[in-house]
Amino acid sequence: MIDDTKILIVDDEVGILELLEITLRKEHFSHITTVSTKADALQALSEQDFDIILLDVMLPDGEGFSLCTEIRLHTTTPILFISARSSDFDKLTGLSVGGDDYITKPFNTLEVIARIRAILRRQRDYEGRDLETEPNIFSYDTFAFSPGEALLTVKGNVVEVTAKELELLHFFCKHPNHVFTVPQIYESVWGEEAFGVEKTVTIHIAKLRKKLNDHTGQPKIIVNLRGIGYKFIPPTGDFL
Repeated sequence: MIDDTKILIVDDEVGILELLEITLRKEHFSHITTVSTKADALQALSEQDFDIILLDVMLPDGEGFSLCTEIRLHTTTPILFISARSSDFDKLTGLSVGGDDYITKPFNTLEVIARIRAILRRQRDYEGRDLETEPNIFSYDTFAFSPGEALLTVKGNVVEVTAKELELLHFFCKHPNHVFTVPQIYESVWGEEAFGVEKTVTIHIAKLRKKLNDHTGQPKIIVNLRGIGYKFIPPTGDFL
C-alpha cells in the first residue's frame, strides 16, 4: 500500500538524501521531495504543503534552526531535526525553535522511520479524534483553545503554536488537576516509549507556558511538582 504522506527532506549531504529517500520508498512513502539548501527548502514550501519535514541543522546558506523559525511563521507541520550536532545545547535549541523531535547522525534508518511514523500517527490521531466526546472549545479566564480549529487565543489575541504544542495543550486541557510524570506525558503526547526524554518535555512545556503568559518564576497554570511531574490548573479569575 502506497502512503500518500508528503515528506520534505532538507540536507546538504547527497548520501544522506539518497539513503533517506531509498529507505522511505522501501517503507512505501512515495511523495518525497529532497533539497540541499535553505533557499530550495523555502521554495518547495511555497509550492506545496508537506505532512512532515526532515531538517538538517548545517546547511550551506544558513542554519536549520533559523529555517525552522521561518517555517513556523507559516505552518505547524511537524519538523524532525536530523543533525551531526549532538550536544544537549543543540538539541534544546532545535526543540525551542519549533522542532518536534531531534535525531543525531550517524543514525539508524529504522529509528528514523519509527520516529516519522510516531509523529504522523499522533498527528492523524489528533486530527481524527472524536470531537463529539469533548468540548468544542476549552475556555478559561486567560485563554481559550479550540481543538477543532487548532486555535489558541490568549486574552483575545491569536497565538501561533506548533503541532506538538497543540497536542500537549490538548492533553493538559483534557486532564485538569491531574498530576502526570514526564514519562506519562511523553508517552501520551509523543506516542513513544519514554527513555531519557525529560529535556524534550521540559522544553515544550516551557514554550507552552510562555505562549500562555505563564512563564514567570512561579507558573500557575502548568505547575511543576518537583520530583513528581506536572499538573495543569485551569486559570480562574484569581489568575488575572
